[in-house]
Amino acid sequence: MTRQLVTYQLEVCIDNIESLRYAIEGGATRIELCSSLALGGLTPSAGFMMQAAKYSQVPVYAMIRPRQGDFLYSPLDVEMMAQDISIAANMGMDGVVLGLLTHDGYLDIKNLTALVSQAQQLGLGVTFHRAFDQCNNAPEALEQIIALGCERVLTSGLASSALAGIECLERLHQQAKGRISIMAGAGVSPENVAHIIRQTGITELHLSGKTTRQSTMSFRAPQAKMGTEDTDDYAVPITDKSTIKQTADMIRATIAKR
Repeated sequence: MTRQLVTYQLEVCIDNIESLRYAIEGGATRIELCSSLALGGLTPSAGFMMQAAKYSQVPVYAMIRPRQGDFLYSPLDVEMMAQDISIAANMGMDGVVLGLLTHDGYLDIKNLTALVSQAQQLGLGVTFHRAFDQCNNAPEALEQIIALGCERVLTSGLASSALAGIECLERLHQQAKGRISIMAGAGVSPENVAHIIRQTGITELHLSGKTTRQSTMSFRAPQAKMGTEDTDDYAVPITDKSTIKQTADMIRATIAKR
C-alpha cells in the first residue's frame, strides 16, 4: 500500500535556535526564521541562518525585513534586502519571506520583481508575507504576486487575526484556484485551526506557538534593564512544543475527515 503524502503545511516562525527543535518535534513542516518576533519578525543573523540550516530536518525560509514599521522601503533598505537574500542562499536557506509596498499601499512591483527574481535565480522559494494585509486592493495584489512567481501568501485575511479575517481568507483561496498557496496566519491555534480549515479550504497554516521559560542564571542584576521597564530580562521566549503538536494533530484530524 502506497503511503499517503502530507496534505498540509504547518509553518512555525521562530526567533532563536533553541526553538528550532521544539518546533520540529511538535510537527512543523517548515520553519520561518526571524529575529524579533515581538516586532512582527525581522531579518535573522547569518549565524542563525547557518545553524538552522545545519540542524533543521524541514525547509527553512528566512525573513527578509530590514526594520520594524511599514513596508515602504528606501533604496538603501532595498539594497540591504538584496544583500540579505544572497546571504540567505549562502547560509543554506530554502527560501525567503518578503513584501514591499508603495506609499499609496500598492505592491512595489519594480523592487519586488528584482528581489523575487534574484531569490529564484539563487534557487530560493519566495513567500509574500503579511505586508499583503496592509495593501490597497487585495484581489489585484494577489494576481500580481502570482505573476511574480511567489509560492504563497501569508495573510490573516486583512484582519487582526486569521479567525477575524476568515471570510476574506476563503475568498482569497477561491481566487487563487491552486495557482498559489494561501497560508493563514495570525492567531492560529489548536482551538481555531479546524474551523479555519473547514470554512476556507486552506491547508497551509502559520503560527509561532510562543511561550517563555525562566532563565537558569543564578545571579540576577537588581536594577539594570535591557529594554522597557515592563520587560522581564530573565524570561526567554521559546516555542511551545505542545502547542505546535496540538495544532498539527488537529490539522491532520480535520483534513482526514474531508
